[in-house]
Amino acid sequence: MLVAGFVVSQIYMNKKSREEIKEIAQELALLWKERLLLDEEQTSRMEDLIIEYTLKKNEIINSSMNPIAQVRKLKGIQKAEHRNLGKVLSKGQFEKYLNINKEIRKKS
Repeated sequence: MLVAGFVVSQIYMNKKSREEIKEIAQELALLWKERLLLDEEQTSRMEDLIIEYTLKKNEIINSSMNPIAQVRKLKGIQKAEHRNLGKVLSKGQFEKYLNINKEIRKKS
């Protein structure tokens, strides 16, 4: 019975987490829409990519993998994310996206 309760709570937390990620992804996609002048299709695809890659990154971050392996995996995920963003954004939009992210990292 205790195990079943744990499983149910994990499913609830996972569902809640996904809902929160979706809300955040919507907000971020709208922010990128403003900054990169995205059209509706690009904004929708950006939101989908934000959700997809946030879930993938969270899985790695929350794993019991050693830190060096985590960094290696996260870099691979980021490369894949950039490849897919390059398919969604124009060359100019993608360069602006990279520059904005670079500035954000400098500030943090």
